[in-house]
Amino acid sequence: QVQLVESGGGLVQAGGSLRLSCVASGRTFGSYAMGWFRQVPGKEREFVAALYWSGGRSYYANSVKGRFAASTDNAKNTVYLQMNSLKPEDTAVYYCAAGPNRYGVGSPNSYDYWGQGTQVTVSS
Repeated sequence: QVQLVESGGGLVQAGGSLRLSCVASGRTFGSYAMGWFRQVPGKEREFVAALYWSGGRSYYANSVKGRFAASTDNAKNTVYLQMNSLKPEDTAVYYCAAGPNRYGVGSPNSYDYWGQGTQVTVSS
């Protein structure tokens, strides 16, 4: 059974930092893309960042480029999202996802597996 479990969300002041973690289990994800998405009530799920377990470049939404950084620890089957210089508009539920990237890393349809989400709230 595939599981993705996020942690690390919380309440932080604008300008602060948080690091989200996503522990993956249940299968080998070697060739899969790992994505981070976020969602606020009433809006569609939004792409944040993505990378591959096998290495290579990372991908970021323009709204977070230069502030967020995604990374993996293959030995721990864990994906991280380091979020710096947080803004109130970053407030959302953050999800990690894993999938074979059928339609591009920015499309939710490229991912087969999703975590339960972790709330990030940035106060002004």
